[in-house]
Amino acid sequence: MAETEHITVADTSAGPGGMEDPGQSVDIPVVELLTGRGFITGKSGSGKSNTASVVAEKLLDNGFGLLVVDIDGEYYGLKEEYEILHVGGDEECDIQVTEEHAGKIASLALEQNVPIILDVSSFLDEDEAESLLTEVAKALFAKAKKQKQPFLMLVEECHEWIPEQGSMGEVGKMLIKIGKRGRKHGLGIVGISQRPADVKKDYITQCDWLVWHRLTWNNDTKVVGRILDSQYADAVEDLDDGEAFMMTDWAEQVRRVQFHRKQTFDAGATPGLDDFERPELKSVSEDLVSELETISEEKQATENRIKELREELDKKNSRIAELETELQDARDLQRMAEQFTDALLGHVEGANPGRTAKEEMQRKRERRQGDAEPPAGSMPADSAAESTAATDAGPATDSTAPADDTEASSEPDTTSGGGFGDAFSAFDDDGVAMNGGSDGAGASANGATANGSAPDESTQGSSDAALEAALAAVAEEDGGEATGEDAGGNSDAGAEADTATQGNRPAVVRDIGSDIETLEEKTRRMLAYYREHGPGTPLNAHFSAGGSGDRTAAYARNRTLRLDGFIEHVGRGKYDSRLAALVREASDEDIDEQTAAAYAEQIERALVEQRD
Repeated sequence: MAETEHITVADTSAGPGGMEDPGQSVDIPVVELLTGRGFITGKSGSGKSNTASVVAEKLLDNGFGLLVVDIDGEYYGLKEEYEILHVGGDEECDIQVTEEHAGKIASLALEQNVPIILDVSSFLDEDEAESLLTEVAKALFAKAKKQKQPFLMLVEECHEWIPEQGSMGEVGKMLIKIGKRGRKHGLGIVGISQRPADVKKDYITQCDWLVWHRLTWNNDTKVVGRILDSQYADAVEDLDDGEAFMMTDWAEQVRRVQFHRKQTFDAGATPGLDDFERPELKSVSEDLVSELETISEEKQATENRIKELREELDKKNSRIAELETELQDARDLQRMAEQFTDALLGHVEGANPGRTAKEEMQRKRERRQGDAEPPAGSMPADSAAESTAATDAGPATDSTAPADDTEASSEPDTTSGGGFGDAFSAFDDDGVAMNGGSDGAGASANGATANGSAPDESTQGSSDAALEAALAAVAEEDGGEATGEDAGGNSDAGAEADTATQGNRPAVVRDIGSDIETLEEKTRRMLAYYREHGPGTPLNAHFSAGGSGDRTAAYARNRTLRLDGFIEHVGRGKYDSRLAALVREASDEDIDEQTAAAYAEQIERALVEQRD
């Protein structure tokens, strides 16, 4: 670094506010420049960017470091004479950088004394440019505290970052911090703006040196009057190009000066009719670029890996969605098969007048449990429970078969020959045997003999009489209670159910309540958990019921609730209560959803009372 204490940037000039002896050299102390706070302002075309470039050239001539924040892409002309690293967001720069490069940029600037142009004009995304500048400013401030090396930061259009009005972003806060505390660490800053009225006054009033080029807007000249004096506010409108009023802490008075003309290519000049010729620019060391390229390559590799992982995740999510759809389809088929089985058995056994709704539900559960039990000697009870737990936990990603319905494999297959394919043709929509049904299903449903012959009219009549007797017996047992509407035709069953006592509750409520009473205490508590909390996993329900973390026990109790129809699988390994649906299924008569919900609430209250 050169042993230079001052740099010459201008000469004094005549005119209002000028020196009596014009033509004298105007010097700036290097230490004050590198570590202090400066402000250069003037309207477009008045010479403010030329002044900043002259300061930069003089520092580069003497080997001092600096970083220029270029907002409009007009400082790359410095590369015509100087080996300066040009970083930004497009291919015109020496290397394209992001905020991940901020630490390395600060390291090159302060540790290796590399002059840098940070060109944010090439970023299409303003947020990306602001993030980069914020991180670079933070890195410079942090490293300057350790390096203690004089270094200057030139910031173009600083009113965009430290505005007088409105909120200030992270960039502005960091620049203000550098202005207030950077001096003690050797980090200086110079703000450049064409609108002084729009720059935060806390920054301007703390500056060590200020340069006022030509200003014409009334708001801007008022700032000159407040900072300098009213005579300068009037004279500043008449300054020539490159001419300015200069106020510094190291001079006794304000001077009217004419700044020198920059020596390098003027990339910020207004284009004319002449052909534009880009000058030959100096290249920087490949070692400097390679250090930054390593960061870019690592960032690209990380982004590629993230993209691959996201693609894999999308594929797995799609597969999960497919398996869930298949699982739901399988459950729908199983439920439909059970409905047809119940229709067949109900029609055959309907002549028994002594069967109640409670007995019917008990028969269904015994049939389900009997079908789900493995053949003798097939596996120990503990292994079966563990298998059930693993199956209920959710679908396996490597299988297309629904995992939750393994135990239902012994149920009739609606698609296989000799199963429910015949039942579809044998029954109409109400589950009653059709006259034109198949010989096997239709004959058995109507009391056919072993050889499949059709019953005579007397047999048919006796069967119908038996059905009527069974219905009458059920109605008599239930005390003639209405399940959907009262005698007047008003749908008040739900309201009556809310106020009913145990003695006059509907039969279906008493029956389901009795079934719940037969369950183990922890199993009942798991059902209460699903009713109170909604969808949940068997393990969470088991914990809530006072159970341990035994996965096998949790899923075994959960399976009991599911086979009895109290809960159902709702996806992603979670289950939910289906008491209202069970009420409608178990009722001897059709009831509407509102009534079923009211009955379910009665059952739920009883369930809570049992739990408490």
